[in-house]
Amino acid sequence: MLKQQFQLKLSQKLSPQQIQLMKMIQLTTLDFEQRLQNEIEENPALEDGKEEVNEPLEDYQDEYEDHETIDTQDIDIDAYLSDDETPSYQLHANNYSSDDEEKTVPITGGVGFHQHLKSQLSSLILTDEEERIAEFLIGSIDDSGYLRRSLLDILDDLAFTQSIMASEEQLELVLERIHSLDPAGVGARTLQECLSIQLSRKQLSVPQIMASKIINEAFDLFSKKHFIKLQEKFDVDEELLKQGLKEIERLNPKPGGALSGTFQNTHIVPDFILTIENGVLNVVLNRRNAPELHISSSYKEMMQGYKAAPTKNKGQKDAIQFIKQKLDAAQWFIDAVAQRYQTLYQTINAIVKQQEDYFLSGDELQLKPMILKDIAEIIQMDISTVSRVANSKYIETPYGTKLLKSFFSESLTNEDGEEVSTLEIKKILRTLIEEEDKRKPLADLALSEGLLKAGYRVARRTVAKYREQMDFPVARLRKEL
Repeated sequence: MLKQQFQLKLSQKLSPQQIQLMKMIQLTTLDFEQRLQNEIEENPALEDGKEEVNEPLEDYQDEYEDHETIDTQDIDIDAYLSDDETPSYQLHANNYSSDDEEKTVPITGGVGFHQHLKSQLSSLILTDEEERIAEFLIGSIDDSGYLRRSLLDILDDLAFTQSIMASEEQLELVLERIHSLDPAGVGARTLQECLSIQLSRKQLSVPQIMASKIINEAFDLFSKKHFIKLQEKFDVDEELLKQGLKEIERLNPKPGGALSGTFQNTHIVPDFILTIENGVLNVVLNRRNAPELHISSSYKEMMQGYKAAPTKNKGQKDAIQFIKQKLDAAQWFIDAVAQRYQTLYQTINAIVKQQEDYFLSGDELQLKPMILKDIAEIIQMDISTVSRVANSKYIETPYGTKLLKSFFSESLTNEDGEEVSTLEIKKILRTLIEEEDKRKPLADLALSEGLLKAGYRVARRTVAKYREQMDFPVARLRKEL
């Protein structure tokens, strides 16, 4: 039986141009360059010019205003952006100057971590089966240099994937051979085993013997920094224990770390560049390899030619439709790029103006409390737009390259009733921890009292939260001899 029903539904819709803009705003400089190149390659109606890069941002301040909009059917944002995630910031190195014609980013070369280990197997005396087992074990080692999987699981995989019926004892013997490879400690299953392997390969001395005893016989006491109990257990004086601990500090807890990152670049390409001239702050957008875009004149001429034809057959109509789609897509893209520049310009200038005292001095104590909503209200845009800019963009300043998100913080009120940034409190907290007596580190309550003396009333729980955010362990684990 048919049944009539009235239903109200509220949905948000965006035009294709708005969707492209949202995606472009969150792109970093490197990702945006790649996006431009892809669009130029895919759309023949879009061409790039050779205009000068790194132009001041004010050149784009009004560029997007009064653009002619293209009529198009709205798109349901929920269906279109269901898997939309902010892309992770990728770090690359660019060894070319801005004057070079070559626009590609060089890739760091080198031998991978696992390949480096496999290349050393030829120095070991192994049977064919043992060599296959060794290669399989090396493939199971993670980038930190540890073998996280149990030998029983590896035995099952060897049987099913390699048709090798080995015993656990045989696996242990091959693993011991892998422990002799470089870097020292690779293939360990625990931190204790990793440190023990490294110590076993050092020339024996009194401090190293002490270090080996600590790791092999009292690792639990060592990890909890119970130094007095370690002295009592080994019946040694404080100086010898300190020498043993220094030997342990020289070891590498992640032996695979140095090689596993061979192909990873660590140079950050800033999205904005800030300079100071005669006390005046100047900000430019780092446009590096981003070319100027324009519509292809040949495509415009083709469209005019087809339109001027008195009669049009099916092939010509299809050609007109194809050309129109390409021209529309090119115009959409150019408009989205223009508004991207406009949005970035407005956002960064609002941030710089709010934090002007900091950018002029470089003193983190001058950072003012600032949240995303503050900037959104200034530039009259949505908070999500500001978030897309702040969470993925870096700015180069005379004091280093900073993530925009680092300039945002909540506020607390000091004893004088003034609002101060939590970043200011964290800096004082960091100073208290770094200058504390490492023999008797300050507990969270003592840190809270130290902040109170400096004029900031902060609860112990809040101190603990800030300490964890700054990656400082509890007082007991900060203790040193």
